[in-house]
Amino acid sequence: MSSWRKRWMTLVTWGFLAVSACAGPALHLIGDSTMADKPKTPPNPETGWGQALPRWLSEDVRVINYAMNGRSTKSFIDEGRWATVLAALQPGDWLIIQFGHNDEKADKPAVYAAARGAYQDNLRRFVREARDRGAKPLLATPVARRRWSATGELIDTHGDYPPALRAVATEEAVPLLELNRLTADLERAHGVEGSKRLHLHFGPGEQPRWPDGVKDDTHFSEYGASRVAALAVQELLRLQLLPGTWVR
Repeated sequence: MSSWRKRWMTLVTWGFLAVSACAGPALHLIGDSTMADKPKTPPNPETGWGQALPRWLSEDVRVINYAMNGRSTKSFIDEGRWATVLAALQPGDWLIIQFGHNDEKADKPAVYAAARGAYQDNLRRFVREARDRGAKPLLATPVARRRWSATGELIDTHGDYPPALRAVATEEAVPLLELNRLTADLERAHGVEGSKRLHLHFGPGEQPRWPDGVKDDTHFSEYGASRVAALAVQELLRLQLLPGTWVR
């Protein structure tokens, strides 16, 4: 057993991940289903990019993933999840913040947060309160969906949410992980058919979890999640935020 595993204990309590008080920095993640950990028993190809992130980092790095399916900046706060994260943050810790997929759902009052209203206000709250704890917040634009036009052009589905997040990053002087543009480029590089591999496309009988088949262009396969996690690490390195010893 490595030394860090002997020092650190993690507990899952009331659906939240709690981490014992400890010395040394950790990388905390908050966001939605595109980032979240997915159950792997029984076997499940769906994987959040935050779940894949440790593959690209040293085993000494503690990645603590609080991201949860279906959550927005609003519901993450309303359900008390942010209070749990805030209590766990220690001086010197990092916090990656990625929301938008659910904030934009105007037909769902429990999650909706207007791009130039509550969404920005909630992002500012995350940033400022994390800094008050001595942590280092990072903002990440929401990852792209696989949505192609009839003429083979990738369609943006997030509207004003990425620009609204970028504006908060500038206003608050927060490092920005440009995952929206990078994942859109990733989709385009794979093409209309090839990009299915990044997501969940299975015919009837191909996957026991979906006996009738599935076509999901939002969530990632293990391959897709790994590619997106690599882009996140690339951004951390570009911004010179990640110590070289943290990368495998």
